Amino acid sequence: MKEFDRIPVTKVQRASKFIATGARIGTNYLKHYGKKLVDPTVSRNELHEDNAKDIYNSLSELKGSALKVAQMLSMDKNMLPKAYQQRFTMAQYSAPPLSYPLVVKTFKKYFGKSPEQLFETFTHKAVNAASMGQVHQATKKGKKLAVKIQYPGIGDSVRSDLAMVKPIALSMFNLNPADYNEFIQEVEARLIEETDYQLELKRSMELTQKSRHIPNIIFPNYYPEFSSPRVLTMDWIDGKPLGEYIGKKLPKEAGQKMGQAMWDFYHFQMHELRAVHADPHPGNFIVTDDYQLGIIDFGCVKEIPNDFYYTYYRLLDRNLLNNREELEEVFTKLKFIYVDDTKQERDFFIALFTKLVELLSRPFQTDSFDFSDTEYFTTLYSFGEELSNMKELRESKKARGVKDALYINRTYFGLYNMLHDLKTHVRVGYVNGQGRS
Repeated sequence: MKEFDRIPVTKVQRASKFIATGARIGTNYLKHYGKKLVDPTVSRNELHEDNAKDIYNSLSELKGSALKVAQMLSMDKNMLPKAYQQRFTMAQYSAPPLSYPLVVKTFKKYFGKSPEQLFETFTHKAVNAASMGQVHQATKKGKKLAVKIQYPGIGDSVRSDLAMVKPIALSMFNLNPADYNEFIQEVEARLIEETDYQLELKRSMELTQKSRHIPNIIFPNYYPEFSSPRVLTMDWIDGKPLGEYIGKKLPKEAGQKMGQAMWDFYHFQMHELRAVHADPHPGNFIVTDDYQLGIIDFGCVKEIPNDFYYTYYRLLDRNLLNNREELEEVFTKLKFIYVDDTKQERDFFIALFTKLVELLSRPFQTDSFDFSDTEYFTTLYSFGEELSNMKELRESKKARGVKDALYINRTYFGLYNMLHDLKTHVRVGYVNGQGRS
């Protein structure tokens, strides 16, 4: 895989890369419409392929928040055409890495030593590279370690990158400007936290300590003495990324074991810790030889405010959808509807979000739920596609939904998809300190 020996770090350098990418996208559109003049039956598939390749290649060189947003978009199987999903999914764990001299430069800045002076062995090539950083394998006192190194300049470019990616997001993906402006503040806050490896070290140690009782989940130990604001060192977990198992035939008991462990892990965090690992993609899970799940990345953690928690989880009350007064109260608090909506808007959005809540909460309405159910996911994806094309949502002047829900919804969406891929039949109760509730 190609390695980068530099990353554009100044605003001018990064803006120039965005502008150049925009120019290539414009050329792709001209080429598409030229072909369509000759042959009106030409589809947009080639256009999507060309745009996805150009955008991904550009973001791979920029790294950071722009590439992270691409990764997030790839998880939404209804927001993007298939070409974008496939290309952007690569940002989860197979982005082009940095060259070794840049890695050495980072170590000397924070430790005053090269990696070889700190560790007994250290791989010159990254074993894993994603949107915000890359991982090298090292050894110390005979112990295998994973050393995560953040790309230079990433923390300083979050705000400017998100500002520059806005026109692409709005024009190409038909996003509502009101929703974008509301939620991008939440995305920015999480991304800035994600660039703070000292915060990640603290959270990783706290959350793993509290979650170690959950069956079939394993965590690495962390090493503060070999960590810094841009370097994070932990135990190496032997195994393969979960992504390498997706789409392949697994022993039935293996998919069940991993899926149930994943469900228990997320719901213990949601309901007991009120702080959740909010980056649920296959690149953040390591599968061991005996099909246990190793959790390796607590960079993106959403802390759940109590008032939001109690309002949000009222949506799971089976009786809520049949009680119009309580329903409107909850929908207003969650900004699905507003007190100054017209009657037409109010009726429309109540009906829309009632259908959405019923669909998404369906797994919680029984003691167990079969996530291998293809019919359920076909309905879910179809409704998501309907939402993405709904002009009432795109043209609304108000953000529909509260920003605290963004990463919680994203977590459930990622969780549902992985459980579907693993074909897991989940026992819905979550594990607490005394056992399954």
